[in-house]
Amino acid sequence: MLETELTRALHIRYPIIQAPMAGGPTTADLVAAVSNAGGLGSLGAGYLTPEQIRLAIQEIRARTDRPFAVNLFVPEQPTESEAAIAEMTAYLNVYREALGIPSNPLIPSFSESFEEQVRVLLEERIPVLSFTFGIPPQEVIQAMKDQGSFVIGTATTVDEAIRLEAAGVDAVVAQGSEAGGHRGTFLKDASGSLIGAMALVPQMADHVSLPVIASGGIMDGRGLVASLALGAAAVQMGTAFLACTESGAHPAYKQKILSENEDATEITRAYSGKAARGIRTDFMRDMQQYSGTIPDYPIQNAMTRDIRQAAAKANRPEYMSLWAGQGLRLASSRSAAAIIRQTVDQANALAQRLTGLGTSGHLK
Repeated sequence: MLETELTRALHIRYPIIQAPMAGGPTTADLVAAVSNAGGLGSLGAGYLTPEQIRLAIQEIRARTDRPFAVNLFVPEQPTESEAAIAEMTAYLNVYREALGIPSNPLIPSFSESFEEQVRVLLEERIPVLSFTFGIPPQEVIQAMKDQGSFVIGTATTVDEAIRLEAAGVDAVVAQGSEAGGHRGTFLKDASGSLIGAMALVPQMADHVSLPVIASGGIMDGRGLVASLALGAAAVQMGTAFLACTESGAHPAYKQKILSENEDATEITRAYSGKAARGIRTDFMRDMQQYSGTIPDYPIQNAMTRDIRQAAAKANRPEYMSLWAGQGLRLASSRSAAAIIRQTVDQANALAQRLTGLGTSGHLK
């Protein structure tokens, strides 16, 4: 029941992909544990230097011989006035003072070199490349496919999925509005692209010939079966793994995942300049009162990095970015393998029950 066109294409046992959560949660241990358990582990490499990516890939390969994915962010080149940046810097200095770190820090670069990151992935011949925030240059997609890598894009609307199919990707993630972390929207404003997974997945499946990967609020076997019924070929689960034993998330972050509820998240631009869903924090509430312009990603992301890092060291989650989806009540602190096993067992039992309903005449 759980074999799909995507499990066959990716050579994995179960149609379960661990979301590539950049910024620390996706350790080599987590990626390898998910792959070893029959899913597809994913390294969130968007913030890593090329050498950090190479080292992480080597660490993953030392722990598993199964397929895994590496995720990158398609680069963006925003422009922002010096006045807006100066105003934001002054505003953020209040938090720096509260955390005891220097004001007016020097920000040498806003993001890593996408070209250098890609070069490492080509040299390492990774099994799967996934990406978000848009469509990479055509030559990047083709080079990855030419060396045998499976390429997965991210879409929040049907139109974005159609564009990704035209660009030559092999599969597309349907990122529902319930999903935690940054929105992958790239054709229009994120606020106009908040479609729930139950509505998004079947429409996307009907309009592209690619395998569709359902994402957003999927935490267990019920979500897996529902997604397959809607036309998905697999699911991508992020929040479900955030508090697991192999996750690299900060202990205070894990505690928040395990203690908050489905109404505890909201979408904000406060931390990075790009719309992202996370657990509500004091920083997010304060930034709602900010009267100036929040610089676009990746500028704002670079400008708040020292604050987020200092908050983590000081165990001050009120200033940390706590990305999470809306399935919080279903999160657990078990191992990644246990989470996959329960998801698969629950999905198989549910599928059998539904099949029984159909054959017994209860569903007509």
